[in-house]
Amino acid sequence: MDHTALISALRERAEAETGLPLLRIYWFDAAPDRRPMPEHRRLRVLPRVTVRLGALTRAEGRWVQKGVDAAMHAELSELARNRACADVVLITGDGDLLPGMMTAKEHGVAVHLWALQAADGDFNQSEDLVGEADERRVLDREWIEGSFSLRDTANLFPAPGAGARQEIAKILAAPPATLPSVVPNGVPAGVPPTVRPAAATPAGDTPAADGRPQPAAALKVVPTPKDLAARPSSVTPISPAANGHGLNGHAANGSGVNGHAANGNAANGQAAVAQAGPVLRWSSDRGWVDRPAPEPAVTAGDNLPTLAQLTTAEQRWADREEDITSIGGDAHEVGQVFARRWSDRIGDSERLTVLWPDYPRIPHRVDGELLRYAARFGLLAHKDDQIDEHDRYAIRAGFWKELAAQVPGGSMVVDD
Repeated sequence: MDHTALISALRERAEAETGLPLLRIYWFDAAPDRRPMPEHRRLRVLPRVTVRLGALTRAEGRWVQKGVDAAMHAELSELARNRACADVVLITGDGDLLPGMMTAKEHGVAVHLWALQAADGDFNQSEDLVGEADERRVLDREWIEGSFSLRDTANLFPAPGAGARQEIAKILAAPPATLPSVVPNGVPAGVPPTVRPAAATPAGDTPAADGRPQPAAALKVVPTPKDLAARPSSVTPISPAANGHGLNGHAANGSGVNGHAANGNAANGQAAVAQAGPVLRWSSDRGWVDRPAPEPAVTAGDNLPTLAQLTTAEQRWADREEDITSIGGDAHEVGQVFARRWSDRIGDSERLTVLWPDYPRIPHRVDGELLRYAARFGLLAHKDDQIDEHDRYAIRAGFWKELAAQVPGGSMVVDD
């Protein structure tokens, strides 16, 4: 940020907008322990600039500002009450400043609300704040770029050198790690037993009868019920174990439990036979009934793009402006406005003729987008924040009526 250029541009624009000389620019921000950061130090020494800092605290893993809105409210109220200014230019979108704006207006101050165009183009101002302002302007991307530039991060994060790339290649090319094979004495093959004093035995090792600590058991991957159900149900014989016990606690078909074979105990030297995969038992008397979910029928209309996919950043801002200033909020009108924008941005109205065979069904993604758009206008019932059924019919009826007027063949299908 070029702080000097930004402050100069704000001053020139504010004086041109109000026709009055500038009294002061207040810059509100937050900092840990309210101690100025380097940016705040650069700002507060500039002419006609006053920096007010709230607290920046850590809460639930993220940084939270405290006291900034209250400071702005107090400053607006004091300036207006003391007749220190006739006009105030407020650059914000936060609805929490609505009480301060209303107080300033009650004392005869004209409030000019300026918005910073969001990087993604979304409307970023409280509609209550917009409705209370006397004058409104938008600081668009071109104006903002006059004082801001992208930071060069190439030097902050240099690319790894040749040596680092070779090390990474070795790691990626290494074969996957496998568990060591187990021999009867419980020690991995090829690895000599480790002898430690009894006092130095780690907490995870279990000392054997001869006093030597045994290696801790390898971690097992616990399968999910889905993994268990997918295992094959083939029957595999297990080698006989003497006196019904597995060799050193391990059987041919899995690890032993308390010295017994994994899938059942062998009695009197008889071989134990069990399934490789476990049998899943259910509480229902009928057992598990496989009922595959019916696949939803995909129509040609489901492949059409949504309004959000067709809308640019500048159009999103203009749409919200129109919603606030021109759209009354009638359910039927809301559906018409949405349909008009959608059909206009698709461009070729012939593409929308694929909707008529499925009338009155609206493609699922478009229908969800339509209802979310309608919720902006307060078309919500008090119960569960759901749009009333009557309003839903009206919204969709308006949608189809607008399309019928713009898309060939619509007048033959849509019946008012």
